[in-house]
Amino acid sequence: MIGYGFCGSFCTLSRGFDEMERLILDGREVLPLMSDAVYSTDTRFGRAEDLRARVEAATGKEIVHTVVGAEPLGPKRPLELLILAPCTGNTLAKIALGITDTAITMAAKAHQRQDRPLLIALASNDSLSANLSNVARLITRKGVYFVPMKQDDPEHKPHSLVADFTLLSDCVSAALAGKQIRPLFL
Repeated sequence: MIGYGFCGSFCTLSRGFDEMERLILDGREVLPLMSDAVYSTDTRFGRAEDLRARVEAATGKEIVHTVVGAEPLGPKRPLELLILAPCTGNTLAKIALGITDTAITMAAKAHQRQDRPLLIALASNDSLSANLSNVARLITRKGVYFVPMKQDDPEHKPHSLVADFTLLSDCVSAALAGKQIRPLFL
């Protein structure tokens, strides 16, 4: 089973959902996870209740959205792979620094304790500034893989990076084989 975590990059949630659905259509069993922000926040991109219903209908599983619910995902309920798509700069920083105060960060910690692969599809407006050191920390960490990314609007958002979500399926296969898809920056 693959864990699939949604973090609060609300403008990319639909791309994350589409790729999760594609994995399911390819025959993968998916356990959904959500940050508290995604689980409970209505935005101009949609209502939290609607997203939760879509995700649970697609996976046939209840969403893991608490620290207590995420903790068993390492030793007691192992996942083959954990995907964070989209992954915010905030969550990326917490994972890089070992902070485990959300369902997503606890799932990542519990999962990595078992030396299983973590695949990150970054979507953050500060990736090339405040979070660049955290990107570097995780790029060099064993078992952490990134979906190749690019600047989505270099002129108006010069520090932003967003993953190419269409590469996620290929990145799943590569991460499970212990490989990073290259080039990393498109």
